[in-house]
Amino acid sequence: MKTVLVTGACGTIGERVCSGLCKKNNNVIAVDSHPSEYNEFKANYQYIQAGPLDKEIYAYIFREYNVDAVVHLACSVDNDFDNIISSDKVKTSNVCDSYIYKMAVAANVEQFVLLSTYQVYEIPKSREPIREDDEIKCITNYAKLKYHSEQALQFDIQNDKKITCAIVRSAPIYSLDYYPNLAAKIIDPKDNTAFIYREGDYGFHFCCLHNLVDFILCFLKQADSPQYAGFYNVADKFIISANEIIEYMRTNHELGPVLQRKEKNEKIQSLISRFSKNNDEIINYRYFDQSRIFSNTMLDTTRAKKLCPFKWDIKNTK
Repeated sequence: MKTVLVTGACGTIGERVCSGLCKKNNNVIAVDSHPSEYNEFKANYQYIQAGPLDKEIYAYIFREYNVDAVVHLACSVDNDFDNIISSDKVKTSNVCDSYIYKMAVAANVEQFVLLSTYQVYEIPKSREPIREDDEIKCITNYAKLKYHSEQALQFDIQNDKKITCAIVRSAPIYSLDYYPNLAAKIIDPKDNTAFIYREGDYGFHFCCLHNLVDFILCFLKQADSPQYAGFYNVADKFIISANEIIEYMRTNHELGPVLQRKEKNEKIQSLISRFSKNNDEIINYRYFDQSRIFSNTMLDTTRAKKLCPFKWDIKNTK
């Protein structure tokens, strides 16, 4: 039985991670700025109220509890942050970065999981899946926020031989009842109309929430040596087509008429995108660059699949 500190524990992702840890008989210290009823009465679950800026409360936790592992989900979109990443949110995350990794090292924590994002990568020109060692190019505020966290963690643990860390670069998440990332690919925010190009045969790489949770649980269970440390791309086995998103929305939620749009010249669209700076792209995690709509960009999840099979997809999600 491990004692696991989960930050951002009452968000969409955090609730499920804490639930999974409790089911596996771990002691869970759930930290967030606001409580949640999701795990309130479960055995081995303890909630402590604290936000990312509450350094003294975190110092108390690391001092008073024998923490074996940390799952750092705070300051993450689809968890405790919404999709608009302002400079204030970046600063908040940076403050948390300045102390939490040092505290974990000082407390002899054995495992540390940091949730990061696929957005840190440069979008490849080819259709080869993105590997963990591919080029970094942070354009969005969220990418910069998470890349700062990655670098701070690596710097603070560099002389610690005991701690095993996973930096999880996740694709956008979804579940049966959580669909903003899916909807962003087929609904135009300007007029809230659904649209599709061609026959909807193009797709996007997502990560079912339950695949992300399963990976975190598998890492904490199996990663018992430094060979497991490093970066992990986490996503579904396959991309999800626009048609599949439409079917999912019609089956499980509400969706009005879907308009068929005329395909635009990809080269012209790419040039426009390259030479125009869009503030929405920088601050909005869910900004949809339609110049890349047919790129079918994927993450290479080979390394992560050695720890977790990723059995969930848009057809069997719950």
